[in-house]
Amino acid sequence: MIKPRFDELVHAPTRLSIVALLAATEWADFTFIRDSTGLSDSALSKQLATLEDAGYVEIRKRFVGKRPRTSAGLTTVGRAAFDQHVLALQDIVAKAGASILPR
Repeated sequence: MIKPRFDELVHAPTRLSIVALLAATEWADFTFIRDSTGLSDSALSKQLATLEDAGYVEIRKRFVGKRPRTSAGLTTVGRAAFDQHVLALQDIVAKAGASILPR
């Protein structure tokens, strides 16, 4: 069973958006992540580097023809951190007596 754990690193809105997106897939191209989150290239690079330094994200760089391609995926540690953070948020909401499920 997964235990709730609030994670300050994941909680930042831009990183939460990135991690949530990556949780829904195994790997995502840099351009897809950038376009989905609305971040600039430099802002996304910085956030991915922060998540990679924490061991939450793995970055893969490869070439397609002569063009570089960067993709990112959650590590096992990153997926666990996201799952625990989501549970912690659900606990906070539940304690307030609010429902997070659509009615």
